[in-house]
Amino acid sequence: MRHARFFLFTVAGLALPLLDGNAGIQLVDIKSVDPTIVVELRYGGRNNLTGRPLYPFGTPALVRPEVASRLAAAQAFLRRYQYGLKIWDAYRPPSVQVKLWQAAHNNDYVANPAIGAGSLHSWGVAVDATLVDAWDRPVRMPSDFDDFTPAAMWRYTGADPAIRSHVHLLQVVMRNAGFWGLRTEWWHFTITDWPKYLPPDKAKSAAQVFGTRWEGKL
Repeated sequence: MRHARFFLFTVAGLALPLLDGNAGIQLVDIKSVDPTIVVELRYGGRNNLTGRPLYPFGTPALVRPEVASRLAAAQAFLRRYQYGLKIWDAYRPPSVQVKLWQAAHNNDYVANPAIGAGSLHSWGVAVDATLVDAWDRPVRMPSDFDDFTPAAMWRYTGADPAIRSHVHLLQVVMRNAGFWGLRTEWWHFTITDWPKYLPPDKAKSAAQVFGTRWEGKL
């Protein structure tokens, strides 16, 4: 961990900068906290809405230490039921958020980086996650990542019992570990106390936008 503008990590002997904004954020590699959590950063490859890699090869999944510990708690619970977490995205540099906004221009799914706090991914307090089975294989979920259709809504309304069971398990586990969901993306989770990690003006501007509180039955 480094208290600086750049979190440096090494790939093939080269030090690469990851942070390009929000100086002072303290981040850890999720795999260093729980190596059993599967990581497949979609913006590190072509399988995303832009169709091209947005992260350098070998980029780790970084989050604030408090987020990593909550993910580890969720993983420990899931392992009892022969499931596990897969992380599709974690810390997202503001420069990458700009590229996503340019590709999507849809504030229902992609936060405009020029308004308020931008994406909570860029503050290290949010992750995109799905489930895998005991052999780290994907399980059936409502949609793929970056699916900008009604299928991506966090309240699953389909008729498939397997999908319903999987998404319900993910939501319950993440809720119990201290995360909120997002209305338009079943895979997106933000720690419940995220405002304390942002400057007060940024937290206030984002308060009405981010986080689906777990109200009523899941």
